[in-house]
Amino acid sequence: MLTKRDLLRSVALAAITASTANSALAQVQTGAERPGFLKAKDIAEAGFIYGLPIVMNYAVMHEYAIDRNSGQFKAPFNQIKNEPNVFTYKDTAIVTPNSDTPYSFVWMDLRAEPIVLSVPAIDPKRYYSVMLCDGNTYNYGYIGSRATGSEAGDYMVVGPDWKGATPPGIKKVFRSGTQFSVAGYRTQLFNPDDLGNVSKVQDGYKVQTLSAYLKEPATIGAAAIDFPKIDKQLVKTNFFEFLDFALQFSPPQENEKEMRAQLARIGVGPGKTFNFKDLSLEDKLEVGLGMKEGQRKVDEAVANVGKEVNGWRISSLPGDSAHYNGDWLKRAVAAQAGIYGNDAAEAMYPLTRVDGEGQTLDGSKKNYTLTFPPGQLPPVNAFWSLTMYDGKTQLLIENPINRYLVNSPMLPSMKTNADGSLTLYVQNKSPGADKEANWLPAPDGPIYLVMRLYWPRTEAPSVLPAGEGTWKPPAIAAAK
Repeated sequence: MLTKRDLLRSVALAAITASTANSALAQVQTGAERPGFLKAKDIAEAGFIYGLPIVMNYAVMHEYAIDRNSGQFKAPFNQIKNEPNVFTYKDTAIVTPNSDTPYSFVWMDLRAEPIVLSVPAIDPKRYYSVMLCDGNTYNYGYIGSRATGSEAGDYMVVGPDWKGATPPGIKKVFRSGTQFSVAGYRTQLFNPDDLGNVSKVQDGYKVQTLSAYLKEPATIGAAAIDFPKIDKQLVKTNFFEFLDFALQFSPPQENEKEMRAQLARIGVGPGKTFNFKDLSLEDKLEVGLGMKEGQRKVDEAVANVGKEVNGWRISSLPGDSAHYNGDWLKRAVAAQAGIYGNDAAEAMYPLTRVDGEGQTLDGSKKNYTLTFPPGQLPPVNAFWSLTMYDGKTQLLIENPINRYLVNSPMLPSMKTNADGSLTLYVQNKSPGADKEANWLPAPDGPIYLVMRLYWPRTEAPSVLPAGEGTWKPPAIAAAK
């Protein structure tokens, strides 16, 4: 089972020692066909950065929609799976998971025909969103409180090559850039007693093929696919083989063509001159070194993402194809920092691993506080939260009070200071019964904190534009 940051880190190292069996074919390639000395390293470095989000997405899709024995399986393609609870430390397929809103997921196979997503009328006080994300990790559309309102509606999702007509009753058509895509639903939970109401909303989410929606017989079926098994060991040694497989379902956009041509030179993607597994030992060593350097660049960029504000990094990483505009490093950073993140208009994610003095947050060494001055809580149209993650894995942590975050719906149960400010206690052990309502349990080690500002306000005070807004998150302070 693919878990934790095994998918993200050390991918390149194992590639250096990948099997050289079946390498005879590569030995007889002509000089014109092979990349040449050290050129393979450069291609692998760029190709790793380009392909990391694509392989990460495939890994999640495999666990959620293909491998019924993965331990994380949700539902087959084109069927919705409503999560009855928010995510906990037991959910490990997605790094930096949201624990604010019970998820619903639909992995869509768009090869044969479009899929129709229907949503019910939802109380305007309850925030919800349906984020449409393709295999390139491009957010190509939204349904929900901000994007389409709280009314009921039917929406059609089509594949990259769909040319059919839009039937009556469809409010909007969304086009995926890849033949497989995911719809991620977030439905606001007000408090633990509200789960039953969230479940009723989720029951109103419907997913149908276009033929079923039109009450017509399906005339075309999608061919069966032998999806390659993926786990944390296989992704280390076979990264480019998984990328090669995934790219066949992703027609190249104009800004990808040069990258695809370079990848073909090391045996990846349509037009390849030989299989990646048949590279010589020399080329495999170069590819492994290139992958290692690519991972180093992604790690460095994640650590320095956006702008620093009081120790927090604030950016607007996720978006659609136009948003990235061929910046493959930016796309890789968005995926590694938290795959399936929202566009800035839908949510902002200030994040930090350091206190206001720039010192690494570590729950085994210090206790911390975060104090919002009076009237300076995060400015949002929906709600905000602060979620705790293990600094090593970026996963939620097991803790004695089963609290993974604090958020604005919890404010009535929290204690404010005499001046109206709000202090949160960020530490591994309880701060004491009188302060426990404001306690955010921390791991016994490195800490990774992420704020979520759902539907951020655009008028002042605002966190937007990213890193330059009039509202600034307060610094984390180490206890004296």
